[in-house]
Amino acid sequence: MRLGRLEALLIGKAVPFTRDGTHSAIAKQPAGATIAVSTLGLQGDEQGDRRIHGGIDKAVHQYPSEHYASWHSHVGAHPLLQAPGAFGENLHTSGMTEDTVCLGDVIGCGSAVLEVSQTRQPCWKLNDRFVVGDMALQMQRTGMTGWYYRVLEEGEMSVGDSFELLTRPYPEWTLRRIISLLYHRSMDRAELVALRMLPLVPSWQRLVDRRLREGQVEDWSGRLHGSTSSI
Repeated sequence: MRLGRLEALLIGKAVPFTRDGTHSAIAKQPAGATIAVSTLGLQGDEQGDRRIHGGIDKAVHQYPSEHYASWHSHVGAHPLLQAPGAFGENLHTSGMTEDTVCLGDVIGCGSAVLEVSQTRQPCWKLNDRFVVGDMALQMQRTGMTGWYYRVLEEGEMSVGDSFELLTRPYPEWTLRRIISLLYHRSMDRAELVALRMLPLVPSWQRLVDRRLREGQVEDWSGRLHGSTSSI
C-alpha cells in the first residue's frame, strides 16, 4: 500500500545556537537526490544535543509538506516556510500526515525499512528558529508535529521514492490519537492504560506510568520555553 512520496532529503550540522552553551542542527539543508540511511539516521546528519535528539528511536524525522500551508495561517508568510527543512525534518514528504500514519507502522522507502517510533515533542528551539515565542506550543496544540522512525533495515533513499506500508500492527492508534492523548485529553485514564500496552519508547513508558501513578500531567515548561523547570 502506497502512503506517500519523498519530496526532499535534508541533513544538518550541529553548530552553536541562539542561547549560551546550546547547539543545534535544526537548520537542515538538501542532501542531494540519494542518501544512505543507517540505524542512527541519514548519512552526514548531526544532532546538537544527543540527550534529547537522535539515537536509535529518533533516527529519522519526517514532516508533511501539507502542513506548510497551514502554518501560513499561524505565522504568516514566514521566510522559513518557502523551502523544505523549516522544521528541521530529514524527510519532507507528501501524502502522509498524523491522521494517516499509525504508531508501529513498518514502512519501506527505497531500500530502507523504517518503523514509526513516536511523534515529535516540540521544544523551544523552534521558538528561536522562527523568532516566534510560542512556536513550539503552537505545534503541540495543532498536532502538526511530524514523527520519528527507527531504522529496521539500513539502505538508501532517493527523492521521488514512495513510502510503502509493509505492516500496520496498531491500526487504531493513529498518531493523531496519540497526540490528542498526550496534550489534550491528558488524564484520560482508560486511554493511558491502553496506550501503555503498546511497545512505547522508554521515555513514553515513563511518561504514561507517571501520569497513572501521580494523577497529574508533567511540567512542559522546560521543553517548550527552555526554562529551568523539569522537562
